[in-house]
Amino acid sequence: MKEVEFILYVANQKNSAYFYEQLFGIEPCLNVPGMTEFQLTDFVKLGLMPENGIAGILSPRLPHPNKASGIPRCELYFKVENPEKFFERGIQSGGKMISDMADRDWGDKVGYISDLDGHVIAFAEEMNK
Repeated sequence: MKEVEFILYVANQKNSAYFYEQLFGIEPCLNVPGMTEFQLTDFVKLGLMPENGIAGILSPRLPHPNKASGIPRCELYFKVENPEKFFERGIQSGGKMISDMADRDWGDKVGYISDLDGHVIAFAEEMNK
């Protein structure tokens, strides 16, 4: 693999792009009608694609993505330095708290929020650091 891109289907591309720009503290590397991308590492991107745009490709074989709006279907798990900073930034940018920062039994300190479309985002660091 040369690169990995995770694409979230969003109700409002502009609002979601702003949320993630504030959350990560970086500007998108691509922001055009139909796709916003954030370069998270040298090999990982996060993309935001409007639900109505992808529905043209997915339908009628799959339900319209807006049918699952707010229903957790995946989790973005970010291991970062100072996860509390990202957790608070996400809430201040309009995300909803799911579970406060806490030591988890798998060895990470993790807090969970959801973005504007209900996608679950976790910010974690190893407890032994």
